[in-house]
Amino acid sequence: MSVLKKINRVIAYTAVFSVFLLVETFAAFSQENIKTVNDSAFKKRTRPQVAFSHDAHNEKALIDECNVCHHMFENGKPLDDDDSIGMECSECHYSKTQDAVADLIRVYHLQCSGCHLQQKSGPVVCGECHRKE
Repeated sequence: MSVLKKINRVIAYTAVFSVFLLVETFAAFSQENIKTVNDSAFKKRTRPQVAFSHDAHNEKALIDECNVCHHMFENGKPLDDDDSIGMECSECHYSKTQDAVADLIRVYHLQCSGCHLQQKSGPVVCGECHRKE
């Protein structure tokens, strides 16, 4: 086999491997792989983490727009053309006051359970979301 053919073969294998690696990397960071609701502000948990399959939830709930859940506000008004994807809820809804964690928990419950109550669909009782694995 000539040197040129060997080089071409190495380049081809490298390209295929690179594409595979790139696809796997994007899949690892995509929303569909989210399995739990996490927020670094919760240092000590009193209940199990909420199991959550992002894409399955949105398909079932017929949610197409990210900012339905990942909202952004400016001067107290929602921004229809912006979202908070990639941010933890605690980045906006948490301060280092004594009741901060309780306030953050209320925010999560208002966002999730509030929507479930409004839509008359989905879990609203603690144990329906906070399940032991």
